[in-house]
Amino acid sequence: MIDSKQTYKEYVRLDLMAYQLKRLTPYTYFRCDCLRYQLRLRKIEYLYNVHRNNPFCAIYRAFLEVINHRLSVKIGLTLFKNVCGPGLCVVHHGTVVISERAHIGRFCRIHPGTCIGDYNGAPTIGDNVYIGPGAKLFGDIQIGNNVAIGANAVVNKSFEGNQTIGGIPARKLSDTTSLENGVFPKEIVEYVQK
Repeated sequence: MIDSKQTYKEYVRLDLMAYQLKRLTPYTYFRCDCLRYQLRLRKIEYLYNVHRNNPFCAIYRAFLEVINHRLSVKIGLTLFKNVCGPGLCVVHHGTVVISERAHIGRFCRIHPGTCIGDYNGAPTIGDNVYIGPGAKLFGDIQIGNNVAIGANAVVNKSFEGNQTIGGIPARKLSDTTSLENGVFPKEIVEYVQK
């Protein structure tokens, strides 16, 4: 959770790394709608967590929430503040819905058509998790670290870390981790492994 200016900057740095960017330029900011939405969400989290009692920051936060909601409707993203850890990458716009009760760890890579829902509890997702297109995760479940979830998987039970899962309902497919099967950029794999 963002609790200081320093952690806010770290979240932004790791989010840019997840999008394979070293720095943010106006061109990339306006070209990549998902990244623009996500960076505003990080600013909203920072203002909410750190400057909640400042009336000027509350007005600025409300303004950011309004313009982010408009962008959310346009590109099909529904992400709530303080749900996703640093290094989140929503690969491109399309319907992505994440419950406000879910918890997502560091370096999660999410593809369109994904729903992380709240049904008798919400999922807790570990670090370095790849979620393929169309995957559905729901219920009070735990997904371990370094898990790759295949396209169109329906995950309604918990899984340990370091494996690939898929199918309807989801089951273990292999012992190959998300870091080994090439779904993360090389820079992230090197950063995580050091």
